[in-house]
Amino acid sequence: MGYFAITTLILVIIMVLSRVAILRVKGIEAMKFGEMDKKDYIAIPFVLLYFYIVLTSVIDLPALGTVLFKSMVVSWIGIACCTLGFIIFLFSLIAFGKSFRVGIDENHPDELVTSGVFSISRNPIYTAFLFILIGVFLIIPNWILLLYFVVGFWFINRQVRREEDSLEKIYGNEYKEYCKKVRRYL
Repeated sequence: MGYFAITTLILVIIMVLSRVAILRVKGIEAMKFGEMDKKDYIAIPFVLLYFYIVLTSVIDLPALGTVLFKSMVVSWIGIACCTLGFIIFLFSLIAFGKSFRVGIDENHPDELVTSGVFSISRNPIYTAFLFILIGVFLIIPNWILLLYFVVGFWFINRQVRREEDSLEKIYGNEYKEYCKKVRRYL
């Protein structure tokens, strides 16, 4: 089951990098990570450690942390969460179109996307990430991965609030009206 968690994470990364590359070919610079706040780069070693912990659950490398419990039912719930997160992520990328950015882009914003999964959640990509994080934890119930979920939720919520401030500045009343109709997550 750990292979499912690894595969989900790798596919999400491939999808993001592919979208960034496709947009670059179209003349759109979608990689804006860390441009507004250099502290964003602090997350990179923690993300690499996360991948290491997940990877060590299925291959023979020194593992970090201990397993909290073993349950096939809980693992299947984790697979369902990862699958749901992956589907939400895929539909988010489709709905985003050329407006997709990694990070905040106040200098070259595209249109405000409010259709597709964005009519259900203002932040479907972050919602997808949260489903994947909890799913990976349920598949690999390592106490460090639980900590990652908790800290990940805090980090995602912090980023969402920063983006909301930026979107309100860029789109004004259009964004405020959208916020009245659609929830932040689900």
